[in-house]
This record gives sequence, structure tokens and C-alpha cells, in this order.
Amino acid sequence: MRGVFGLVGLVVALAIVGVLAKKQLGSTRTPVPSLQPPAASSGAGTPAPTGTVREQSQQVQQQVKQQMEGLMQQARPMPDDSK
Repeated sequence: MRGVFGLVGLVVALAIVGVLAKKQLGSTRTPVPSLQPPAASSGAGTPAPTGTVREQSQQVQQQVKQQMEGLMQQARPMPDDSK
């Protein structure tokens, strides 16, 4: 009898933990906004993302690569040695 109560208590505790975990995970989930094309009046010079998610990902990767290459081409400021 003692074993039955122990097993029932364990199942009840597991159910409570499961319900609490489900609530916690549900509250932390936020909807991911879909990719929106930038406003036409912004004139930022970046093309609006079109095509599939893979194409958009490749475009973003290419833009980051170009920005990094541009930053790597800039001269590094040298410290002044006038002490």
C-alpha cells in the first residue's frame, strides 16, 4: 500500500511539473514577425527582400560579407607616440 501511494504521489508531482513547464514555455514564446520589405520612401539603398527564405538568407550573408570586407579595407588608426 505504501508503494502505491508513493507511485501515485510521484505521478501527481510529475503531472504538476509538466503543466508548469508547458505554461512557462508557452509564455516565453513570442511570434516571429515575418520579413517585411522596407518602406519605399526610406531610400536606404538596400533592395527589398524577395524570393524564398534561402534566397533572403543568402542576400543577408552576402551583405554582411560585403560590410566586413569594407571594414577590413579601412586603415586602422595608429596611436600617437608623442610622450
